[in-house]
Order: sequence, then C-alpha cells, then structure tokens
Amino acid sequence: MMDNQHEKMMDDDLEICHGEGDTVLEKRKGEEFIMLEGNKKKKKKQVTKPRPACSWVHFSCEFIKEYSASHPESSGLKAATKAASQAWKSMSDEEKAKYSKRAREVWDDYLSTAPARVPRPRRQAKLITRCSPGRLFNVLQRLAPEQNAAVKSMGFGSLLDLRCRTLRRSLCLWLLERFNTARSSLNICGERIPLSPQDVELVLGLAASGKDVVNSGPDDLIAELRRSYNATNRGISLRLLEDRLAAPGAGDDFKRSFVLYALGTLLCPTARLDVSPSFLHFLTNMDVIHQYNWGKFLLDRLVREVARFRQGKQRAVGGCLLFLQLFYYERISVGAPCELVSTVFPCLSFWGEEEITEREKREKELGGYGRGEVRLKDDKQIAAPLQGAYKESCNGTEVDEAQPDWMPVVEVGVGLEHHFNFADKSNQTKVSADLKDRDEICGDVGVVESVRAPCQNRVYGCTETVDHLEKNDHEETCVYAPCACPLNGCSFVGSSEQLALHFSSKHWDSGRRFRYNCPLPVSLHKDECFLVLQAEEDGLLFLLHKGIENIGHTLMITCIGPSSSKGHFFYDLVSERGISSLRLKSSTHNFPGRVEGLPPIDFLLIPFSYVTSSGQLNLEVCIWNSTEHGAE
Repeated sequence: MMDNQHEKMMDDDLEICHGEGDTVLEKRKGEEFIMLEGNKKKKKKQVTKPRPACSWVHFSCEFIKEYSASHPESSGLKAATKAASQAWKSMSDEEKAKYSKRAREVWDDYLSTAPARVPRPRRQAKLITRCSPGRLFNVLQRLAPEQNAAVKSMGFGSLLDLRCRTLRRSLCLWLLERFNTARSSLNICGERIPLSPQDVELVLGLAASGKDVVNSGPDDLIAELRRSYNATNRGISLRLLEDRLAAPGAGDDFKRSFVLYALGTLLCPTARLDVSPSFLHFLTNMDVIHQYNWGKFLLDRLVREVARFRQGKQRAVGGCLLFLQLFYYERISVGAPCELVSTVFPCLSFWGEEEITEREKREKELGGYGRGEVRLKDDKQIAAPLQGAYKESCNGTEVDEAQPDWMPVVEVGVGLEHHFNFADKSNQTKVSADLKDRDEICGDVGVVESVRAPCQNRVYGCTETVDHLEKNDHEETCVYAPCACPLNGCSFVGSSEQLALHFSSKHWDSGRRFRYNCPLPVSLHKDECFLVLQAEEDGLLFLLHKGIENIGHTLMITCIGPSSSKGHFFYDLVSERGISSLRLKSSTHNFPGRVEGLPPIDFLLIPFSYVTSSGQLNLEVCIWNSTEHGAE
C-alpha cells in the first residue's frame, strides 16, 4: 500500500514539473536525491548547473516557436531549424545585437553565481618507445661462438655483455622532462650535466672516436641492399632481421643484419616499429664498421629523436633511452651504505636486473628521483676505465695482459719519479715493486703524458697533430670532416671545401647558383625530391629538400658541412597562388650529405593548394648570410 502511494506521489511530481515548465525540471535535475531500491540506498551524482546558451540558441528558440505557430503543416524540428539557420545567416550585425546582449547578460550572471571549477589531477603521460634491450638480449643468447667473434670484430663486443632486459620507464620519462636538446645535457639535482660521446663509450662501450657515421648518399648505391632486405618506405622489418640472425654463418650478411638489428632495437630506434633504411648507407662496406664514431652518432640521434618528440611530431620517443638510464645511475649518488658503483668497463656489463632493482628501491626510499648528489667527473676518471690496460689493487698496480689493439700507448706514472709505458712489458714488474717499496696508493696513478696522433681527417686536408686525450674533441669540430656528394651515382667524399670545388667542376649543370640575400625563383617538379644550391660568394652547397605529408609538401634547407659546424643560415621561402602569398622562415642545419627519411628536427609545410595542376611547386628562395636579416 505504501509503495503504491509512493509511486503515485512521484507521478504527481513529474506532472507538476511538466506543468510548471522546463525551469522547474532543470532545478530538480540539479538537486541531489536518493532513490530507494529494496533495502539499498543509491546516491545519484549531483549535476552541475548547465552552461548558458549563446546568441544563436536564443534566436533559434524564439524563431522556431514563431515558425511552428505560423506553419502548422510543418512537422518536426528539422524544417524549422533549417529556416532558422537561413534567417540567422541573412541577419545583419545590428539585428543580431539584441540576442548577443541577452546571451552576455546570462553569461555574466552564470559567472557570478557558478562555483569555481576544481581542476582534475593531471594523469602522468605514458612513455612510448621502441627501445627494447630485452629483444636484443634474447637474440644475443642464441648467437654461435663464431657469430660472437664477428660481433667483436665490428666493435660491438660490449653488447654481448648486456644484462639489463627492461627499461625503467618512469625514470626515462623523468629524465626526458629534464633533457636539454639545445645543449645536449641533463638538468638534474640542481646542476647541468653535459652529455658527450665519451659518456656513450663509458656506458655502452662503443667507440667515441673515428670517422663520422653518414647515413646519406646516392640511393643507387644501396638499391640492391634495399631489395635484399625488402625495405619499404616504412623501413626494414625487425622480424626479417631476426630470421637472418638465426641462420648459421658469420659473414657480411650476418654482420650487416646484426648492426641493423642493434640499431633498431637498442642503439638508434626511431618512432616506428621498423629499422630506418637510411642506415644501409654506412653498411655497404662491412670492413670499416669498426672505424666509425658510434658514440657521436648515437648521441646525435638521441638528441634528434627527443627534439622531434618535444615538438609533437611523433608519439613515441626514439633514441637509446637505456643510455640515459644507466648514465643516471652512474653519475648520481644515492648515498647508500653499500652503494652500487660499477667498477668495470663498460657500465653496461655491470647493471643487471638485480642491481637495477636494488638501485630503484633506494631511490624510492629517498622519496623519488633526483634526491642524490652528482658525482664529480674529470679526465682521469674517464681515461682509467677506457684505457682498460691495467688493474688497480691495494698492494700495487697490475697490468692487464689482454690490452686491446686499438688502445694507444700511454705513459703514466706516480708523482714525478716513476714513469712506465704499457708497451714496454719489462717495466711492469719494476713499477709494481716501486709502488710497494714506497707505499704509494693506487689512486694516485694518473695520466701524465700521452702520445700525439694525426687527425683522422688528414686524408681530407687536415694537418693537425693533437694529443690523444684531446683527439676526440678536435675531430668533433674539425672543419675537414668528410662530406658526401648529394647527387645520385656520384661517390665523391671530401671536406666541404673539396666538395664545393668538385661540384662546381663536375656537376656545374646539376644545381642552381645563387647569391646571398637575393631571392632566387626555383621550381620543383612532382617527382623531384631535392635541389642543390651553390653560393657564388663562397661555393657552399645547400640542399632544398621536398617531402610529402597528408596536407601538403614539407620543405627544408640544409647546409652540406660537418655536423659539428656552428654556422647557421636563415632562409625565406615564398609561394604564391593568385593573390595569396605564403611566406615561411627558418634556419639551416648542417649535415654531411643528403638527409634521408623524415626531416631530423623541423621543416616548413606548404599546402597542396599552392601546387600547380601538373604537380609543380614554384618557390622563391632567399638564403641570408647574416643573422641580422633573420632576426627582423
């Protein structure tokens, strides 16, 4: 009986709401009430006050009411709404003013009475990356002894000691937020910690000296390799590489497949699932792989991928995030009683799952990342593990007999009295005995003097002979670093000055000459991907790249020169369509050849509407040799 009375009261309330209008119904919707369902109480969520309507809604409500009264034959709101839309479009601003004023009054009243919105807590972004040390770890476990020897011969032997199988994504995300791509450094623990190729060598064990890795050049030279790896525009399949690595043999095909797989899964992964086919450019001759500066290449790729992620050009983060993780472990001290500090080179072989778990536990106890202290680092700390030529003990200095062939002969000593040379085996026992007799501490052993060596770019014109400890710094900024001719079918490699002379004499009809600060009209045909520009004043070569995206063509100008060159040029691109004109401005980046694949950092976009019916893109290019013009 009571249930029937309750249902009747509810029906009466609904009838009263309909009779009094929508305002009462909205008021009841905004109130919080409780529904009885058996013996349980269910609390309905409170509905906030609806936002006020705009001027169009005020007009349409009034118009539809009058339209329905004057057109009784019309059924439904579709015809009335269409008529209201046409009437609104034909009204002048003066006629719309009264509705705009009404909407403004309602909006002001809403703002004055509505409660302040409580912002929702921001969810932490998830880290998406293709860097997968576990995938490479599984492949390494299945390699045969002769294949391990082939890996070592290429200079990648340190990867065979990989023990870490998973990334600590929370740490990597924390480090990426503090990564300064402009200065290639980490801003953590109140300090700016610069990153260098020597840090890559210390952590991963890959060489930080040698020839620059150039992943560009004529497409004809790698056409056969692209076909053999079924390379598409998306890249080379990792599953295909896994199948090739599982096959017996340790020849050039295995070596090439291993380098591609290591780059695609750990060292230089991109935002895509596949391996970039541009890597094939430096894998044509497998006999010189060990001569490359992999430390510089890995660091440059990491900076590029993080920069593209920051600019929103890709969802996933590329680059070797494992390097950042292990670098943090090595440089930040968490002050544990028995703190884990790697005493082996490279650090990659020290940090396994157990060590990382223990380190993460200590980080959590301190309250999170960045609570430790930065360990000081100097040249002596770097030189000792990288030399790897001797072992220190509490009783003396013991020289490791298995000194690598690539290691230079370095003289070290204690104080000013004792000197010995690693190449002189007869001095090893004498030095150890001297240290014992004089009770010298092993930590006092440091680098006193090293041999001088010519720059690796001497074949391209560099005459510098530098100290071995300064050799990497010099070669990173050497103006004689090799650059490749950008034209298909030409294999010329030389310094930027030699390349300028080569292009002006051999390919004078294959590009366009221009003058700085003067506009140059150019046209790019539908299938034309780049155009070579040569300055008349100094002979420098520039490349105008053209790509394609969903809504238009991507354009970018690069200067052919050493990647370490600090000089940059501003440039303008102007495209016209009828009375419309599109003017774009950017600055050049230095690359030692053609840029394959996606633009490395940034690019300009011209919509397809500016392209002619035949697919030709007409531009006006102006390159400035002064930063004053670019700043205007």
